[in-house]
Amino acid sequence: MTAVFVPKETHAGETRVAATPETVGKMAKDGLEVAVEAGAGAASWFSDAAYEKAGARLVPAAEAPAAWGAADAVLVVRPPELEWARRLRPGAVLVGLLAPYRSAELVRALAEGRVSSLAMELVPRISRAQSIDALSSQASIAGYKAVLVAAARLGRYFPLLMTAAGTIPPSRVVVMGAGVAGLQAIATAKRLGAVVEVSDIRPAVKEQVESLGGKLIELPTAESAEGAGGYAREMSQEFLERQREIVTRHLAAANVVITTALVPGKPAPRLLTVAMVEAMRPGAVVVDLAIEQGGNCELSRADEEVRHGGVTILAPSNLAATLPEDASTLYARNVLALVQLLRKTGGPGPESPLDLEDEVVAGSLLTHDGRIVHEPTAEALQEVAT
Repeated sequence: MTAVFVPKETHAGETRVAATPETVGKMAKDGLEVAVEAGAGAASWFSDAAYEKAGARLVPAAEAPAAWGAADAVLVVRPPELEWARRLRPGAVLVGLLAPYRSAELVRALAEGRVSSLAMELVPRISRAQSIDALSSQASIAGYKAVLVAAARLGRYFPLLMTAAGTIPPSRVVVMGAGVAGLQAIATAKRLGAVVEVSDIRPAVKEQVESLGGKLIELPTAESAEGAGGYAREMSQEFLERQREIVTRHLAAANVVITTALVPGKPAPRLLTVAMVEAMRPGAVVVDLAIEQGGNCELSRADEEVRHGGVTILAPSNLAATLPEDASTLYARNVLALVQLLRKTGGPGPESPLDLEDEVVAGSLLTHDGRIVHEPTAEALQEVAT
């Protein structure tokens, strides 16, 4: 019997949970022994009683340290604090959004403790792993909520409004980056009635953008912008300068800008300079979704409101947590799909080794058997050490 533990998240402002009564029921049906820390789902509106009814054993907070040490697998949303990670026994499996590029001490501790950790953000973006793609499920929520945040802060309507007192033109929204978050932002802004323009360095996204009612801003295409896993790749400084010149003209007419551009393992590209913000109209709102990797806007400050020249810049670091019920539901299903894959391919559990030949398992693996096996993370930590 494999013992699975779902702790209560300890990060400030984190309202999500790594398993819901729905996924606990499915794990129990699959023969897993699931323990859930009391109150783990409260911030997502999942009661302890619902977990018990689904087949979980409730663990009081006082017994959580022992539960960490006894579990074969621990499921989390955010990277655990070092004191908890060091309680994991050798051979245990940790699954979660582990922020490998920003969690050097944690990664080293997991390797030293011989813990097999699988980072949800490392899941390969291939067809058979779509049900495990937590980055996409959470980014979609963030893209949706970013538009609502902007609409709430904007001092005007989003849609065209025709009244006896005259016509109010629709707001103009520029979405920078047409990945999962960007596409959801496009769709949401369009539903609210805005005119939506989109900046993305990959010409291939044009069809997706137009299918949602947006218009792609034509950019220079002298170099390929396609990167691995559906992301945009890091571009040259010369290209970015030409891009800024073109985009600035559109920003000057925008009421809202949503930035979503990320490059895996690297700081977020700076798409909005101070000069570009200063070219925007007073009353405009910027929502920067890339703040966890430094932000796309030079003026962004994590979870702070910045005013510059009449423009409001917002950089919420965890928008998905503001919709905890649905965010947890989707994330827990992603985690369940990975756990089910591990069960099918051999682990996790006593004397059940992980199948390192499986491309999803191998691609998601961060630490294993006393080593940091994800090469980009190992190289980044080596650079920090030297």
